[in-house]
Amino acid sequence: MDIEMGQILYFSPMLVILLSYIVLAFMKERHALAAKRETISSGLTEPASLHPLIDTTKCIGCGSCVTACPENLVLGLIKKRAELISPSHCIGHGACARACPMKAITLVFGTEKRGVDIPQIDESFETNVPGIYIAGELGGMGLIRNASEQGRQAMESIYKVSPQKKEGDWIDALVVGAGPAGIAANLVAKERKMSIITLEQESLGGTVAHYPRGKVVMTAPVKLPLVGKTRFKETTKERLLEFWSGVVEKHELQINFEERLEAVASVEGGFEVTSNKRSYRR
Repeated sequence: MDIEMGQILYFSPMLVILLSYIVLAFMKERHALAAKRETISSGLTEPASLHPLIDTTKCIGCGSCVTACPENLVLGLIKKRAELISPSHCIGHGACARACPMKAITLVFGTEKRGVDIPQIDESFETNVPGIYIAGELGGMGLIRNASEQGRQAMESIYKVSPQKKEGDWIDALVVGAGPAGIAANLVAKERKMSIITLEQESLGGTVAHYPRGKVVMTAPVKLPLVGKTRFKETTKERLLEFWSGVVEKHELQINFEERLEAVASVEGGFEVTSNKRSYRR
């Protein structure tokens, strides 16, 4: 009897731990399923830009990718396999791919449904052409935060690999477009004291400037270099454009409006960018 009681006491903590793990996993799966259903019902099933592609044949369901993701409920475990459950919230950090012990995650653009309509890029937003980076809002409400974060990350990546100052009219970076990504990239460059030129063929705001009057264009706060975290969670096109105008004026961002990119050519030591007004070397 004493031996049986000893065995019960010995195994009881293990059973409690096991049951706790099972209950917690069950609750997390329910939460993930609810988020997935909400995503499907809202029609936000297509990722906007760089996002994880999960090889379910390699995934062991350890959840390291879910834990590593700094965004809320982008990934979840369903039937012991990782799934992309809130694609539109993904902003391409790449932390999930780095955390996966089985190398079951790759970062990709496009989907089977939508196709791949832009160049291949890596987690730093550099394209398959070294020195050229892509970031920005690719359309849809709620993606301004994504675009801003991508612009910030891309310029930080450029800063890390920028060579020493070159003689003549060479610049550290040239940004095309003064939308959410372009503004964030400019703020990083200003903070890092980088020489930068920004071309905008139309007006401040990029695609946002063409949204219908009064449309709600942002539903989550955005953290910008030099500016900090924006205080509004929901705003209209007009208020957002006014906010950006204030940021540009306060931080003296140099944006060449009504200047259109026309060509990019490789030259010794970098690129020559031609606009409808002049040429630049980066």
